[in-house]
Amino acid sequence: MEKKSEVIEGKVDWRGRPAIKGQHGGVSSCWFILATFGLENVASLALAVNLITYFTMDMHIDIADASNVLTNYMGTSYIVSVAIAIFADVFIGRYKAVLLSASIEFLGLLLLTLQAHYPTLKPPLCNLFDPTSHCLRVSGKNAALLFISLYLIAIGSAGNKASLPVHCADQFDEKDPKEARQMSSFFNWLLLALCVGAAISLTLVVWVQNNRGWDKGFAISVGAMLLAFLVFLAGVPWYRIPMVQGTNALLEIVQVCVVAFKHRKLQLHENREEFYEIKREKGSAGGEEFVSHRNLFRFLDKAAVQPSIYRDDEDPTPWELCRVTQVENAKTILAMIPIFLSTIVMSTCLAQLQTFSVQQGLTMDTRITAHFHLPPASLPVIPVLFMILLIPLYDCLFVPFVRRLTGLATGITHLQRIGVGLVLSCVSMTTAALVEAKRKNVANQHGLLDAVPLLQPLPISCFWLSFQYFIFGIADMFTYVGLLEFFYSQAPTALKSVSTSFLWCSMSLGYFMSTILVQVVNAATKKSTRSGGWLEGNNLNRNHLDLFYWLLAILSFVNFLNYLFWAKWYKYLPRDSADQENVGD
Repeated sequence: MEKKSEVIEGKVDWRGRPAIKGQHGGVSSCWFILATFGLENVASLALAVNLITYFTMDMHIDIADASNVLTNYMGTSYIVSVAIAIFADVFIGRYKAVLLSASIEFLGLLLLTLQAHYPTLKPPLCNLFDPTSHCLRVSGKNAALLFISLYLIAIGSAGNKASLPVHCADQFDEKDPKEARQMSSFFNWLLLALCVGAAISLTLVVWVQNNRGWDKGFAISVGAMLLAFLVFLAGVPWYRIPMVQGTNALLEIVQVCVVAFKHRKLQLHENREEFYEIKREKGSAGGEEFVSHRNLFRFLDKAAVQPSIYRDDEDPTPWELCRVTQVENAKTILAMIPIFLSTIVMSTCLAQLQTFSVQQGLTMDTRITAHFHLPPASLPVIPVLFMILLIPLYDCLFVPFVRRLTGLATGITHLQRIGVGLVLSCVSMTTAALVEAKRKNVANQHGLLDAVPLLQPLPISCFWLSFQYFIFGIADMFTYVGLLEFFYSQAPTALKSVSTSFLWCSMSLGYFMSTILVQVVNAATKKSTRSGGWLEGNNLNRNHLDLFYWLLAILSFVNFLNYLFWAKWYKYLPRDSADQENVGD
């Protein structure tokens, strides 16, 4: 007897026909998306770690300014992901957002490659680190071309980061036990795809950029982005595609806040049954979600208090009166905000490993053999390689072992995993401060305080920097996946599509915070240092980067204490809606 095809509720194929289990989605279609994510990281991660060298060596931008340009670029790339996720949900859908974003990122990389190739589009050759040289900084139309290229890449990369992870999760059915188990490992696979792409980008692409020319290195990124586009396109016939919602849950949260303010003078009901909610029969027909009332953030409950001017048979607009479910979704997001804010400082620390740590490497001995030099921007490949080995071990050995002890499907809770990462980020910044103090001491002992980077390397191996990269890499493995799992599992159903964007938003704010922190530190220490600030100028040997790292270590520790308070306060959403009434009591 032929098995009847099972239609997947709420999802269609690329032609708009109902998606069929066994024909659409599942692990097989997920590989196309993971491969696309890995290739996108091949194209973009080399930029994150090596653009500061391009800015200083070819565009002649001072180190502190170059650091800010890079962190602003990275910050924009991450924060725009939230807006693109909303745009995808409301208007075009996630898989079309990926195709559009990949095209934009490809265009930006192509423009960056053309500028690197033609000398007329760059400042004249000059060594910025030579005190006797007078280098012209990129300006005018060439500066405009540089920033247009960068922000096209930022927007395109943001769209891919916003859409690819959730589109991959869409390929699994949470109601199917087998697929639910497969999806539980999805976020680890996602990080593994990122790490494989990063390993290629941090070695091959960075080496080509530094040794064969920036134009050739950028050209590899162009090719990787084109291949990512084609791989994703090849999987389109097999994707499960959620139907475009037409509305966005973030807007509904704004409506709750507005209506709660309008109803601020109304009396709260003691009987939760009196709060406004649509009839379940009516909601079931429209596929509506229902969440029970909780005694949490009671001030928002006023949005569901029905004024006497409405009759029972009226259907008020969401700007006049909100459903209990809508209010409860807003409460959930509000409860997650402190956790979200507690991860910003860690992203600020990450920004330093992509900027100042690379500049440290330029002053050090980069030899591996007599004839081969490791580009300083390739140092992050050390923790990446460890993560490629550790992630499968974590998913296949650690999680099942701890699961037996804790009884949790994930082994340890999401918040515990995030906390481990925050502790390790503090340890990484402490290590960075100690290594920088040692590097400066070597420069002082050998009379090389004014040595020209690359031309006069200090007699200390750049592998000393690998300690801070390694520790932070492990921290990233815990916090990155922990945040993705936390946001996706705790977000309301209508917000799961943009929940992973909260991670990128956290990273974005961390990068912008880095820009502000650099400027504030320089302004505050301007009169107390010869260089005009801890991080001012182009000579790291006479700057005080070690003190800046100590400042970040202290901030990270204080931030961890703040995180502990909120992690203890937070109450996980129960998996069964019937249990939700106990949350927040």
